[in-house]
Amino acid sequence: MHGVRRELLSIQAAAAGISLVEVSIPPGCGNNVYETRLANAWTTAPPLAGVESVAFGDLFLEDVRAYRERQLAANNKRGVFPIWGRDTRKLAHDFIAAGFEAFIVCVDPRTLDASFAGRPFDEQLLSELPANVDPCGENGEFHTFVHAGPIFSQPISCHTGEIVQRDGFVFCDVHAT
Repeated sequence: MHGVRRELLSIQAAAAGISLVEVSIPPGCGNNVYETRLANAWTTAPPLAGVESVAFGDLFLEDVRAYRERQLAANNKRGVFPIWGRDTRKLAHDFIAAGFEAFIVCVDPRTLDASFAGRPFDEQLLSELPANVDPCGENGEFHTFVHAGPIFSQPISCHTGEIVQRDGFVFCDVHAT
């Protein structure tokens, strides 16, 4: 959904000191394929076999949380939602104040102007978001790629590239440098 290069996800995981387990799904796949592949990963990917809990950054969408909890329960796992219910405006400002840096990599142009694609997620961006857009993009208005912050051993050297429209969304390509 974010359209971020796999190379960057690997660099990001390494900088955060965590293992990356990729579960491949075809573009535009339905929930059945997604759910089957994820269920298989829980039992066949060695690092996932012992996982009991999975943390999510969901904030307030009850239906999304319920869906995640059902899928996890079917695989004898439980969901953890550490920032659930937090004020998203305060959370967005706290994220920036903590030293995190991100780019907007995907925009839903039905809710946010395409010109936001590729912009840094910073105080200026927050001040320019329309009132109907959640500051954390919780309703799917936008998605980000985090490239620096206190959880990383070092910032991820990257830059924004081409902006394209695909499948009803606007994506900004990000390249490792």
